[in-house]
Amino acid sequence: MGQTEGERRRTMPDDAPFHVGLTPERVVEEAAAMTRETHLLGWTVRDLARRLDVAASVLYHHVGGKDAIVRRVVERVLDAIPVPDAALPWQDWFRAIILPSREIIGAHPGVAKWLLMHGPTLTLLVPTVEHGVATLQRAGFGDRAALAYAALLNNTLAAVAMGDDRRLVEDDGPRDHAAMLAQLDESDSPAITLIAATLVQPFVGETEQVRAADAAYFSFILETTIAGLEALLASLPAEAVPAER
Repeated sequence: MGQTEGERRRTMPDDAPFHVGLTPERVVEEAAAMTRETHLLGWTVRDLARRLDVAASVLYHHVGGKDAIVRRVVERVLDAIPVPDAALPWQDWFRAIILPSREIIGAHPGVAKWLLMHGPTLTLLVPTVEHGVATLQRAGFGDRAALAYAALLNNTLAAVAMGDDRRLVEDDGPRDHAAMLAQLDESDSPAITLIAATLVQPFVGETEQVRAADAAYFSFILETTIAGLEALLASLPAEAVPAER
């Protein structure tokens, strides 16, 4: 004899009901919200199911397991980042896509690290990668365009990922910096004093001050990478296509 609806619900691992009106988009939306509140690795499928008041099996049916849901969350985040005008000089093209992405990706802790590890596997990224690499090729980077693209994206994503990891592991970024500063202040080394003043002190204080320091550090990494690539470009043999320098 088949089970009644009530009996089926009682046998579910998380004791949550099925939800007829649930859509994959709603699942991903709530997963993205949980990511903003915690971290991409800070929630489980069961956590998400409880939030949606459904059985975990429903989520597997609609979207898949944790890996599939995470991929959809990352895609949702990236979809909010517009691709810049292809006519821009390569330096401005990467500023136009990387600087806004810091806020968008940074608002979803864990996404930056996921992209560092899995980015090229996302079909959604293909048009952006093609535009970026083509921009660098037109500038004269030739067969080094892919390396230049990777340097620009990886260097900046790593800066975001580092902050995310501190929040996940330490769960107390500002106080972690304050403790670090207290230890550095005990040093008599001029170099350590300089590091404390420029790399640690700005990240201790009010929220707006920390955000400004974070943005300035991110911009420094981007501009330093661009400057290094400009120096590399100047040393390369001239390509058949005129370089946009």
